[in-house]
Parts: sequence; structure tokens; C-alpha cells
Amino acid sequence: QVQLVESGGGLVQAGGSLRLSCAASGRTFANYRMAWFRQAPGKERAFIAFIRWSSGSTYYADSVKGRFTISRDNAKNMLYLQMNSLKPEDTAVYYCATGLVDKGDRYEAAYWGQGTQVTVSS
Repeated sequence: QVQLVESGGGLVQAGGSLRLSCAASGRTFANYRMAWFRQAPGKERAFIAFIRWSSGSTYYADSVKGRFTISRDNAKNMLYLQMNSLKPEDTAVYYCATGLVDKGDRYEAAYWGQGTQVTVSS
């Protein structure tokens, strides 16, 4: 059974940085994409970025391109999200996910972590 456990959220001032981590277990992820999503208060969950576990190739939503970096450590089965130049509008619950499915205008995922709160103060 796939398990995804996020950590690293917290309170940070605007302009600051945080690194989120996601511990993945329960299967071999070599043929999968791992992703980060976020859900802000009153909004739908939104895709941020994915990384192909085998090749390391990445893709980002425009809203975070140039500020966030997704990475993984294959040996440790860990996924990361380095977030720099944080803005108050980045405040959200951040989710690790895998089993990504393209739905044309959005991504969905088969497996989700429980989420970690990131709050950016102005």
C-alpha cells in the first residue's frame, strides 16, 4: 500500500524559504511521476510540479516557476519541494502525490499524503 508522509511546513515571512519533504513507501516508484499540489483556503487543490522518478525531468505550474524546485532522492525514496521567495499567496496546505493522471486541463492523482500547512506572513 502506497504511503506518502509530508513534513517541513510551517510559518515563514514573505521572501523567505522552506523545504518540504515527502517520505514515500509501499511500492517501486521508478515508472511514476511524483508531484506536489496545494490547496489554499476556499480554493480547489492546485497542481504545482511533478518529477519523473526515473529520469528526474520536471514540470512546473507557471505560478511557481523560477521560485520552487522539485527534487527526489531515489535511494531514500524521498521527494522534496524547495520553496524560495515565498509570498502570502503561497499560503496553503501542501500535498505530496503520485499516480498522476493528465485530465487535459488539470492533473489528478491516485495517492495522496495527508498534507502539511505552509503559512506565509506579509
